This record gives sequence, C-alpha cells and structure tokens, in this order.
Amino acid sequence: MKKKIDIQRLGQAFKRVRAASFCVAAATSAPLAAQAATPQPQSDAALIAHGEYLARAGDCIACHSTPSGKPFAGGLKFDTPIGAIYSTNITPDRNTGIGSWSFAQFDRAVRAGVRPNGDTLYPAMPYPSYARLSEDDMHALYVYFRRGVAPVNQANRAVDIVWPLSMRWPLGIWRYLFAPDPFTFNAKHYADPVVARGAYLVQGLGHCGACHTPRALTMQERALSDLDGTAFLAGGAAIDGWVPSSLRGNPRTGIGAWSETDLVQFLKTGRTQHSAAFGGMTDVVQHSMQHMSDADLTAIARYLKTLPSTDPKETAYVYNDTAAHALRTGNATAPGAAVYRDNCTACHRSDGRGYTRVIPALGGNPVVQDKDATSLIHVLLTGSTLEGTKTAPSPFTMPAFGWRLNDQEVADVTNFVRNSWGNTGSTVSATDVAKVRKTVTVRAPEMPPGAALSH
Repeated sequence: MKKKIDIQRLGQAFKRVRAASFCVAAATSAPLAAQAATPQPQSDAALIAHGEYLARAGDCIACHSTPSGKPFAGGLKFDTPIGAIYSTNITPDRNTGIGSWSFAQFDRAVRAGVRPNGDTLYPAMPYPSYARLSEDDMHALYVYFRRGVAPVNQANRAVDIVWPLSMRWPLGIWRYLFAPDPFTFNAKHYADPVVARGAYLVQGLGHCGACHTPRALTMQERALSDLDGTAFLAGGAAIDGWVPSSLRGNPRTGIGAWSETDLVQFLKTGRTQHSAAFGGMTDVVQHSMQHMSDADLTAIARYLKTLPSTDPKETAYVYNDTAAHALRTGNATAPGAAVYRDNCTACHRSDGRGYTRVIPALGGNPVVQDKDATSLIHVLLTGSTLEGTKTAPSPFTMPAFGWRLNDQEVADVTNFVRNSWGNTGSTVSATDVAKVRKTVTVRAPEMPPGAALSH
C-alpha cells in the first residue's frame, strides 16, 4: 500500500511541476502593470534594522559570501555528491542580484524554493525550514536586502554538475515530495510562549535541522520539527569532515547535561565548561548567534531543553580520575597515554578538564563521546581556531598534529581521550584515521625565520 501511495504521489509531482512551468511562462509574459499589486518596500529604518537582525539570525552571509568577497555577492562553493554548486548573489544589483525581484518572487524563492523563472533551488538553500517564516519577517528581510545591502555586480557561477544530473526538473519533484508549502507557524503547539519563540527560530530562520538532523537516502531531513519525531536535531551526517552533534537531551552525546545558561553562553561565545564550537559552528557563532538578543538566545536554549533523549539506555556522565592519577604519577603505559602526555596535557590537563571557557574539557564532552569520532579525528589532524566574539574577545587555537603524528598515533590518542575520565566511546582504528586524513588538508606550521627541521 505504501509503494502504491508513493507512486501516486510521484505522479502528482510530475503534474505539479509541468503545471508550474505553464504558470511561469504566463507570468513572465504578463504586462508589468499586472504586478502593481505587489507590496512595495517601505523606506523605514526600523524595518531595515529588523530585516538585518533576521538576516543575521538566519546566517545568510555565511553561505552567500566568500571569505575574500563582498557581503551577499555569492560564489561560495558547496561540494555535493553529484558535483559543485555555488551560492548566488542576493545583493540588490538589478543585473546579477535580486534587485529586480518583486516581494512575491523573493518570498517564493525563500519559503518555497522556486526562482522567478520557475526553476527549483537546490536544497542547499534551506527552504524546507524557511517555509514557516511569517510574512512580516519575510517583508522585513525583503526591505533589508533591497535597501540595506550594497549592490554588487557579480555574475552567478554555473554549477559544476555534468548533464543529465544538472537538469533542474527533478528538483521540482524532490521539492514537492519533501519540502512543505509555506505555512503559518502555529505557536499553540507550545504552552510556554518563550519555548514557542525558540521553536520558531530553531525550526525556521535558524534552520538548525539542516545540519543537526539526519537525512534519508533521498537527502531530505528525516524530521523538520519536534512534532515530526525524535529524529529532529538528533545529530547529522559529516559536513566538510565535521559531524554536527545531537541537540537533544542525550546525557552523554547530546546536551542533556547542559543547563539553559550553558546553552546561551555557548551560542553567544562558542565556548562553555562542556565544549567549544568547531567546524561550521564557528561561523554560526561568529556571523549569527553572537549578534542575537539575549531574549532570543534564551528562547532557543529553553526550546532545545524540551527535546528528550533519543536513547533511554544512555547513562549520565560520571567523572572517573583513574587516567588523571596515572598521568600525574608518571604512568603513561596505556595506549595513547604517552601521546596525550606529550601533546595535550599543557592545555587540556592531566585531569581532562581543560580551562573553563578557554580550553574545552575532554571529560564529559559530547563531541568526544559521539558515536562518530570523525570530528575529534579531524580536529586532531588539522587543529581549529575559536575566534573571539563581542563578549568573549580572546581567540584560542588548537594546533594541528596531523603533520607529525601518524595514523596509528592519532587513533591511539583518540581512543585514550574517548575512554578516559569517565568517557565512553567506540574504538577508532588507524584505517579510520586514514579515511579522514584523505578528506582534509594537513599542513605543517610555518617555521620561524632562520629555523629548519632537523633530519
């Protein structure tokens, strides 16, 4: 019966995509006078400021800008299983950006994933999440991008996907099957208005599920909200070699041990006594979260704390000082202990507790205990920098060790960290490390002037 329903739905999708193409053709041939009913953007400084705030909350600049490019001019590369795609220019330039778009066209692109010419956007644009944005917020965003962003004349890059995989019409079918139509967010699902606000931000503008929710083989998120099941925010697949953690109440591998205050602090600064931001999350903190109000960060944290654990058998973390005692007494005979002693104790200490909000603790750290050790291996190989924020201005850098530790040494220290101080983690092999090494860039640090490595 399920297969029959799916086939019927697939047929409906074909019909809908074909009908949409006729609608687009008719719309593009209509006289300009017919568009007069489109709401005109208001020249209101407060509205522009609100739109700017929303754009920061949605982290639009992180995807629609390159590190050396101008804001929102696009060109950032996304590697996909079928080839590379590039973010688009969303500045108000009339020739290469969105300067000629009406509000209706902007709204349809953001919330429904359809460009003005009728093409479906690649789901790297999280329109399944944006579908729940309110029209008021959409209007503020439109005014900001039209009047608060400097126009940049920069042509969009074509995708690096070979034909026939580059054809757009299959995306229309995917969108119909898996992306919701724009709808009004129903706050009544949540008794606490603060939690409701947090749900709106997390599920919508923040599009947290785009990274932190697992995806099916057909690449859609398995759940778009907590109302869709426990897969929502249960941890995602590796992105650029980093594994997004679970944001649910799992006591070891999620945020079950974190308080609401811990979460607010993490979102605002990227650091807590439990962990520190890494990978793509550093950009989220840098470009988005640190600029949000305390009220909205509190709403996000309170909502996340309502999400129960996905594993009732997962026990709470309890510190164990066996490894710390061995290291302090000079016993480094356990596999990986000597590597840890020689490379890690100066910052993370023999007790694995680090330094609060400076060097993250390893004992009890959800990333360290995650079922997938990819992130831990990645940071050992390449290092990571936690940039300063407005309220925590000092940056801190973990150096790369992949240039001087071989795969077995990295595996040994990974296993030592994952199973010391009360941590529990599955065993990592040298082969696992080699697989991660092939996907990252490992560089030796620059030598001081006049210095050279000994041979």
